[in-house]
Amino acid sequence: MIEKRKLGTSGIVSGGSLKKSGLLVCGVLLALLGGVIHPSDSQASSRMVLLSNDFKNHGTIHNEQVFSGFGCSGKNISPELHWKGIPKGTRSLALTAYDPNAPTGSGWWHWVLIDLPATTTHLAKNAGTSDGASLPKGSFQAVTDFGKKGYGGPCPPVGDRPHHYIFTLYALKAPKLDVPENASPALIGYFIHQTMIKKATLVGMYGRAKHKKH
Repeated sequence: MIEKRKLGTSGIVSGGSLKKSGLLVCGVLLALLGGVIHPSDSQASSRMVLLSNDFKNHGTIHNEQVFSGFGCSGKNISPELHWKGIPKGTRSLALTAYDPNAPTGSGWWHWVLIDLPATTTHLAKNAGTSDGASLPKGSFQAVTDFGKKGYGGPCPPVGDRPHHYIFTLYALKAPKLDVPENASPALIGYFIHQTMIKKATLVGMYGRAKHKKH
């Protein structure tokens, strides 16, 4: 006859131990889920952000930044821009301003600036003059769709709905973009995307209403 093995007290898990084990497992699961649902502060703070003291995101661009010419009477002064959250590994920065609503079939490039040092944290108001005198050393401004270098402000057709002016800051892996002096914005855009790590955008709005006839 085979004896039935008797379980001693060592083979029995007490109710208290079981509760503790269950609580421990639950605690670990909650901690893991919390880490997935709620990003850590370090992750949240690493978001790259582009800001301006002259207009808010999706806010109206002021006359100071509007183009002077083509029927527009602004001052054509580039806005103040500042940013944070530049990722590790960034070796240079690039900035563009683009209107996708321009009636050209391909939008309109208002500003193309490359080879900004990675340590740059802001651009002062009116930094986008054609001579680039106020820009960080080594920076390069390309010819825009206005046919010249530097910043060119908004000047949409009268009666159009407000256009979107998209300012985009790019963090790049390359210390410098190897482009010719007369490179088009489209060509520069291609090279930017080949070496981009991260980008941030700021959108300004501007339109010109039709004058009511009396």
